Amino acid sequence: MKDDITNYKKHSSSLVPIPSVSEEESIKAAMATQLKKKELSDLHLRIIIKQEANQGNYQKAIAILDKLIARLPNSAIDYNNRGLMYLKIADYDQAMTDFNKAIALSPSLDRAYNNRGNCYAHQGNLSKAIENYEKALDINPYNQKVWINQGITLRELGDYPLAIETLELAKMIGNQYLGRIYAERGYTRYLMGDWNYAISDYRRALSYLPEGHRYQQKVMKWLAKVLKPVISQSNLESDH
Repeated sequence: MKDDITNYKKHSSSLVPIPSVSEEESIKAAMATQLKKKELSDLHLRIIIKQEANQGNYQKAIAILDKLIARLPNSAIDYNNRGLMYLKIADYDQAMTDFNKAIALSPSLDRAYNNRGNCYAHQGNLSKAIENYEKALDINPYNQKVWINQGITLRELGDYPLAIETLELAKMIGNQYLGRIYAERGYTRYLMGDWNYAISDYRRALSYLPEGHRYQQKVMKWLAKVLKPVISQSNLESDH
């Protein structure tokens, strides 16, 4: 350790030149620029918001979105995202306020109509939910999430055939949400009494859902529910 200190003192005067006045000003300007860069960018904040949301820290995400909206008071995307966080914590009034603001700022933001539809659905206003899903699909007919949500809501309204048809349309758009689509179609078929079709759809859903996916547990419960009476009946028949 002593050798290191000695060597530094021995050579430091020859290695470090004394900056001129103009060089000092340049260094100060460079340092000021670096300090400004330390302030988190809008993009960086959105990355943090997504991380907090993925971890279920919705209140933290809301707090960061508050700061972002203070910076960008006309950002429809940020109002929509904050509304989604409020929806996650079941603060439907505040969620609705944010979705309305997002739509007022950007009437073509299909995601905001979808989320507002979900908010209405959670409140039990299914007809208003359908109305918002229809508006979202008018803007972007390739939004797969909207088709899925509309199918679920139609099922809640008791229109099983139309729910199946809607989920079929969702399936045609792409493969991203196939696990969820098969699961929801399976549950719809279960409610219709088509248990064999339901079991088939549940198994397809599980084949698409990655291990540990939050939807996986839900589908496994649905599958167990439909298999239980089938297994019981099979056991009774084997006893005889």
